[in-house]
Amino acid sequence: MNDPGSLAAQVIAWQRQHGRHALPWHGSRDPYRVWLSEVMLQQTQVTTVLDYYARFLARFPEVGALAAAPLDDVLALWSGLGYYSRARNLHRCAQAVMADHGGRFPDSAAMLATLPGIGRSTAAAIAAFCFGERAAILDGNVKRVLTRAIGFADDLAEARHERALWLQAESLLPLQGVEAYTQGLMDLGATVCLPRQPRCDACPLQSRCVALSEGRPQAYPVKTRKLKRSRRQHGILWLQQGDRVWLAQRPDAGVWAGLWSLPEAASAEDWAALSDAWPGEGEALAPFVHVLTHVDWTLEPYRWRLPEDAALPALPGRWFSLGAALQMGLPAPIRKLISR
Repeated sequence: MNDPGSLAAQVIAWQRQHGRHALPWHGSRDPYRVWLSEVMLQQTQVTTVLDYYARFLARFPEVGALAAAPLDDVLALWSGLGYYSRARNLHRCAQAVMADHGGRFPDSAAMLATLPGIGRSTAAAIAAFCFGERAAILDGNVKRVLTRAIGFADDLAEARHERALWLQAESLLPLQGVEAYTQGLMDLGATVCLPRQPRCDACPLQSRCVALSEGRPQAYPVKTRKLKRSRRQHGILWLQQGDRVWLAQRPDAGVWAGLWSLPEAASAEDWAALSDAWPGEGEALAPFVHVLTHVDWTLEPYRWRLPEDAALPALPGRWFSLGAALQMGLPAPIRKLISR
């Protein structure tokens, strides 16, 4: 039995009465559906994920369908969700499940963590929800809940302190009800124990929370090493011929890896100079900034309309009808630009 006064028991009781129960993946013991939701929810809001999750299941209802699909189809469905390495890893993982595990997800966190793109916390969530394993999760939301509740003030930028927090998380696991406990921690982090304005009055852990007793919940978790933001700038060529648009596939590594996009140069001026010898007419459009995790990326579109009977410039890529282009895996700002 669980100690009714334990942190875990308080989380479980709160989750059953106040937690989230209506999301489409809640209550599922299907590892495919739980895995898909966990990957989509990494660094993405629930409200954004809902439509993508439904579309993915409609197109790929089980892991075999996802594994057999072309990567372009997967990236196209993912377009706009961001962090595209998740989509590539999703595809690789589905193929590994089919090839190495007979189409069935492993039933332990340790084995799940060996699959492409499944980290320790995601593996534990799948194992807990689908197989009832007593495995600790420690995603960003849960780190915030636990470090505040127990007053864990060591710097998580250091690997030894991260390992120590994992040990603490494991020590707090309940003997029973691990599914509700795991969901409860996630729900608290997403709806109550917020980064900047925590709703401490609604938290079941308020009477024991060290951060609240200190009057400084925003001080946790401690992580001194911050991502250094940088700036970059490129010109992108929006080349049109009638109702067609020219797209090039990006390299397999780097930003927007594997997606289809508009050709890129150092600046719009470079495209203006190159197009001097082309038939047709062009114009520089207003630049815009695309914000990535660690980069503010200024994109300068240069639009060129090529006459219907004109020869094609020597560029990597190929023509797509506008409709076909919008069905491809396009970065969100490029999709917005060419569809306007």
